[in-house]
Amino acid sequence: MNRNHEQKMQFILSIRSKGVVDENVLNALETVNRQYFLKGLFAQRAYEDTPLPIECGQTISQPSVVGLMTQALNIKNRDKILEIGTGSGYQTAILSKLARRIYSIERFKPLYEEAREIFNKLNLNNVTSIWGDGSQGLVEQQPFDRIIVTAAAEDPPPTLLNQLKIGGIMVIPVGQSDEIQKLIRVERTETHFKYEDLCDVRFVPLLDGKEEDIYV
Repeated sequence: MNRNHEQKMQFILSIRSKGVVDENVLNALETVNRQYFLKGLFAQRAYEDTPLPIECGQTISQPSVVGLMTQALNIKNRDKILEIGTGSGYQTAILSKLARRIYSIERFKPLYEEAREIFNKLNLNNVTSIWGDGSQGLVEQQPFDRIIVTAAAEDPPPTLLNQLKIGGIMVIPVGQSDEIQKLIRVERTETHFKYEDLCDVRFVPLLDGKEEDIYV
């Protein structure tokens, strides 16, 4: 067994041990090479289940959290998904293996440009990248079957909740940015929203607006 194959096996076992048991999600995590979304020395740590820094003061989430968030969405292959916070593009690429169409919004222009380049290289033709204000969602493409937010809000933003279909699901971290946050799952019914706590997480805060400056 070569080293790369052994690393990948350990990687999937580690993620499974954290509660990711959906086989479609695990297959997507196995298929998408996290190394493509990391630079320099960090690329050598792609198979570690840990968050790692990327440009603009952001992070690439740990794979088990990516897996848990994706699993909680309960994605069907005809779903249209809105992702708030493209970041490195790793979570987006996982989603692209499971759903029909992904619209991913990133507020930092350098991250948006880099992610779009990677998506093109990987031929992820069902991903539409947008440089914009994710806090406002994407009104022109609503309603969405699923919405995933990769930044923490104090509460699920009504603007985004209202862009969910009836029966749609949103997964979002909530809580103050300097405290432990809760990952929650919200399902929209015909009359109300159902909330479910999933686990403790830590994400960067969800911010309004879009940012053009390059941060290191």
